Amino acid sequence: MQTASGISLPSENRNVSVSIVIPTFNEVSRIAQTLSILATWEQSVALNVELLIADDGSDDGTLAKIAECISTPGNLRVLQLPHRGKAAAVIAGLTESTGDIVGFMDADLSTPLSMVEPAIRTIETTNGVAIGSREGTYASRMGEPWLRHVMGRLFNLMVQILLLPGIRDTQCGFKFYSRSAVGIILDRHLLYRDPPTILSPKVTAFDLELLYIAKVHGFTITSLPVTWNYGEGSKVRPVADSIHNARDALQIRLNAWRGLYT
Repeated sequence: MQTASGISLPSENRNVSVSIVIPTFNEVSRIAQTLSILATWEQSVALNVELLIADDGSDDGTLAKIAECISTPGNLRVLQLPHRGKAAAVIAGLTESTGDIVGFMDADLSTPLSMVEPAIRTIETTNGVAIGSREGTYASRMGEPWLRHVMGRLFNLMVQILLLPGIRDTQCGFKFYSRSAVGIILDRHLLYRDPPTILSPKVTAFDLELLYIAKVHGFTITSLPVTWNYGEGSKVRPVADSIHNARDALQIRLNAWRGLYT
């Protein structure tokens, strides 16, 4: 892959095969910077990296900006999807991925790329799941609005009671899976398997379902402390999205009681 700035990304002679899905929706203002950062990072690591931009029906010129920045596609693939929400975009990317380890990150790179290698090392050891955590020792949140933080902590309390005790942050947008884990997850997820086309951004707790399925099937979930930077222009609506996420958590609990994830 080569960016407009001339950075070349060789993909040969790499040791580990990893796919990174980056969902986008109307990211024209920052996608060029994101691609440049990705290019510089990929050149510096001994990894065989597949990048998948899963575009969730952007209508602001995001796709044109990507085409402008990337002169040689190489190991970058762009999935042009109807606007059905982040869940559908991420699932499409995971489904299309080919790496032995596969994960997703937010387009603003709020969790630094330096965490990818620790996630890979963790999965190579556990064959499970590695997630970013903004809670606990060595973790920090930079610039997060207080209301978003409070609503997030209340939601996590609910999650720990209903589904995933001991995991203090399930909603950080940085999650990586072994190929065996993601295969089982994709076969069993239910919440957003066939969502309708929508008109506005939609933040959901789809990744909570993915984690719960991994837990049910015996995969270790390892939380990695991260320094997370709040991105200006975030599409999260603290109150409305927390309510929606709570509904998702309750639906996951109901599905689990019915034995639908086994």
